[in-house]
Amino acid sequence: MTTPRRALILIDVQNDYFDAEAPLAIQYPSREFSLANILSAVTTADQAGMPVAVVQHEYPEGAPVFAVGSEGWKVHPAVEDVLGPDVKRVTKSYASVFAGTGLIEWIREQEVDTITLVGYMTNNCVVGTAADSEPLGLAVEVLSDATGAVHLANEAGSVSAQQVHQTLMVLLHSNFAAVATTPDWAAAVAGSAALPKGDLGSSAVQGREAQSVFSA
Repeated sequence: MTTPRRALILIDVQNDYFDAEAPLAIQYPSREFSLANILSAVTTADQAGMPVAVVQHEYPEGAPVFAVGSEGWKVHPAVEDVLGPDVKRVTKSYASVFAGTGLIEWIREQEVDTITLVGYMTNNCVVGTAADSEPLGLAVEVLSDATGAVHLANEAGSVSAQQVHQTLMVLLHSNFAAVATTPDWAAAVAGSAALPKGDLGSSAVQGREAQSVFSA
């Protein structure tokens, strides 16, 4: 197995996700917990000489969230404090970090074949980016403790942020990404190793076996 050529992608680590009164405040894992792991991932990337990109979601002035130039639109100050001068910065208006941002061209220039995703939200921009990476030929890693989700309810039903996050981690690991914790990823980076990735077939077989046990 060849050594992965990684880039760390920080997705929307913006203040609007950290305001407890904001509509999109991250609920699971806790904001403080995921932020600490995001900062740890940046440190690991810097030590390894890994390219880092920072993505910000952006809406027009006056929007309820991520209004360009607003405090909520800005990258969290703790993240700004640890970012080096060479980070790639882009803004986006869709779930995928690739839609209209030019980020894929930068990734190609860096000769990257594997992207590591941290940030928010698991249930929108993380899963959207992971799925969008498949036709681009990129391997994807998602750090389960450096991402986060929100509670959701609509005409289709209601689910907690914990349910959303944990379900999507299983889904992502079944096909779209290798899911790991930040410490396990850091160990893989230090060892120039790829993270183990699941597949849909074995995940389906294991899922059937697990349900058989639960229903027995």
